[in-house]
Amino acid sequence: MKKLRWVTDGESWDLDVSTTTTLDGIATPLHAAGDTVPLGLSRGARLSRPKQVDFMQRFMAAPFVPCVVGNSGGGGRGGGKGLCVQRVLSLPFGSDCHTIGLDLGLLYHEVNCDCFLRFTTLLGQFNLQKFVTSVQKNDASDWLRSLRQCLADKTLYAAGICSDILLTPSDTLLLSCEAYGDTKTTRKKALFHHQFPDHNLTMGAVSPGLFIDKDGTYWDVPFAMAMDLASITSDSGPSFHFCTQHTSGSPKQVDDGETRESPVTLLPGFSLKGAFSFKKNVDIWRSKGKKLPMVQPFDMFLSTPHVSASGIIGAVATARVGENSVNSQVEEESLNFRPFNVSARGVKSSFMADTFATLLLTAQHGNFQRLFLDLTRVQARLDYSSGSKFLFAAAHLGQDLYNARKPTLEAVEAVLPQASFSLQQQIAGPFSFRIDSSVKVTPDWSRWQVKLEDPVFAVEYALQVLGSAKAIAWYAPKHQEVMVELRFFET
Repeated sequence: MKKLRWVTDGESWDLDVSTTTTLDGIATPLHAAGDTVPLGLSRGARLSRPKQVDFMQRFMAAPFVPCVVGNSGGGGRGGGKGLCVQRVLSLPFGSDCHTIGLDLGLLYHEVNCDCFLRFTTLLGQFNLQKFVTSVQKNDASDWLRSLRQCLADKTLYAAGICSDILLTPSDTLLLSCEAYGDTKTTRKKALFHHQFPDHNLTMGAVSPGLFIDKDGTYWDVPFAMAMDLASITSDSGPSFHFCTQHTSGSPKQVDDGETRESPVTLLPGFSLKGAFSFKKNVDIWRSKGKKLPMVQPFDMFLSTPHVSASGIIGAVATARVGENSVNSQVEEESLNFRPFNVSARGVKSSFMADTFATLLLTAQHGNFQRLFLDLTRVQARLDYSSGSKFLFAAAHLGQDLYNARKPTLEAVEAVLPQASFSLQQQIAGPFSFRIDSSVKVTPDWSRWQVKLEDPVFAVEYALQVLGSAKAIAWYAPKHQEVMVELRFFET
């Protein structure tokens, strides 16, 4: 959702969600208490928000970067809802360093230098829409005084300072602090990343931490601390993911909409998750035709027509201690759907284990070299997040059919996978249109309902000179959010 990565990038793990709710532009996805999909800290390479704005200012002639804060803006964003503009001031420095570049890991770093580098930015935001509205409401006879009064309104502003420190070629430390003019909330974050030869380790703490549940509601948790260890994924083969998380304080809903009950998994407590999966990629067809000579593709990773499939199967176990373990077992009373679950109510603890599976299909036409309609790319994903739920429902369906009974709609819905898709179509030159969405199927004996759930629309501009990079302007109708981002090396 709003990450606009091809769905295979996340594999069986969740990807952080892009959002305009906070200055750093990140929210952590959250599943229901019974879902055992692994949840980690950092998934996928990504430039921090200040670095993205700095890049667009330096190399894309964008003095200000626009964004639109939507339904969640009133609960933690300076200036509330509306059209905002952002600008960053950067100060990279380090001892005896002369050259600064952008490496493939998407971190500013020194080139041919053995010392550490610190890249510090000050990101400012101004609510342009609220400012224009305020000017129009004030006395037009003394426009200069009215203008000064409007500019003095601190609720128009938000600011954040962020420092990226490259400790060693394998270790980075990110420290950030954000303040908002219309609230007393100050967001602080510390994130440490270490790259092993075959694994990535991420440790971090946030106060407050921003989460988003499966219904699209944003939540603030007063304090969250986590550690994430994951094997570096390959095209095929085994991988594992191990993460721990500690939360404290009562969750608070950020959105302005209907008040909801706090998710159980965000209540104070400690959780530990471990998962193992096996992935297999198969090329059904790959073009061997010649490309246009002496013409560089707009994206080198999107230059070969092909049809491919990928399958993932794995198992995950989750242990919780604290308030987050209460009622963590999710069950459909009519069909008795449940994963393997052991709980000790006296000490507020629980253990849950389950299996999951994913099937991905990808098809691409065109080499992305010509100026018009030379790229059409479609990807569909089917997810079974709970193997036990699927088996229970399938057994129930089989029993009904064997006994010549009409199957229940609950059982039919339970055996259906979670579906999502991505569609990309080149419009002209480096510009292409993109839509990402989940597909919701509601079974009904008279008429089955199929609808798009939480779609995201985008226009992409391929940065051809960088090989595989793009600027994306996306719009999420559900939250009324618009954001301009940079993405690198997404396939």
